[in-house]
Amino acid sequence: MSDHVHVVLDETAMVAAGRGNALASRLIHRAHAEPGWYLYAPACALVEADRARPGTAEHLAALPSVVVLELDLTAALALARAATWGAAHARHAAEPTPERPEGAFVATTAPDRWAGQAVRVLDLSP
Repeated sequence: MSDHVHVVLDETAMVAAGRGNALASRLIHRAHAEPGWYLYAPACALVEADRARPGTAEHLAALPSVVVLELDLTAALALARAATWGAAHARHAAEPTPERPEGAFVATTAPDRWAGQAVRVLDLSP
């Protein structure tokens, strides 16, 4: 078991961060200040967040503690079967990988949308 914490922001968490959500702000601060904390913004979720709240993508992408995850071939194949690209890219990013054998948490303000899916959820609801 790793001491590292990996968190994927879905589009609701990204919008919440832009609106000053205290829990989202704490995640961003921890990823910046504490070793072993990693925060990811899947590109497709970033697009959806920016559509909901213009300026969100530029703001998050400028933060040194946020890693923007590009849409690679395996992610594109996972998205092809999904109705919502942002959520699908976040789910794909949270899956275990050689770098993250335990996978990642999905930070969200809409935890019900992840019910029944094989992801660990970090609820940022106020």
